[in-house]
Amino acid sequence: MVRAVFPGTFDPIHHGHIDIVHRAARIFDEVVVAVYDRPLKNPLFSPEERLAQVRQTFSGESGIRVVGYRGLTVHFCKEIQASVIVRGLRVFSDFEHEFRMALANHRIDPDIEVMALITSEEHSFLSSTTVREIASLGGDVSSMVPPHVVIALTERFRELGDGQTLVPNTSLRD
Repeated sequence: MVRAVFPGTFDPIHHGHIDIVHRAARIFDEVVVAVYDRPLKNPLFSPEERLAQVRQTFSGESGIRVVGYRGLTVHFCKEIQASVIVRGLRVFSDFEHEFRMALANHRIDPDIEVMALITSEEHSFLSSTTVREIASLGGDVSSMVPPHVVIALTERFRELGDGQTLVPNTSLRD
């Protein structure tokens, strides 16, 4: 059995992430969607909230498992006996970052392979940062995220009110 890990912060999960997971699930016996608990970014949602959103997204889908993790992704892969890390590439500028990360991971553990899937064209503009920014300004993100995430975003920004600086002036990689 070949198990792959699709790691990320998923703050929030969007249709680009979902597309990559479904496509990876056609290739691998099991895809573990791994929600990282301590990103360097300032997340909008707690690790528990992000994990719950991702679990709800893939609830009942065979071959897809959702778990939280911390530490190095390659060490997590070893813990769960996964041999592949799946990454998505949206735009050309993603390649350099993903390439360096893949080389670093290979240096740490040469037994873990990295496979990049090119994002479907209709999702190439999507990033969690874009979704958060649009939602923070009251924009409609219903075509970008599942309905339960739209509700969570609406509630979070309502809780925070106006005047909160949650979205950086320049986009960050997700």
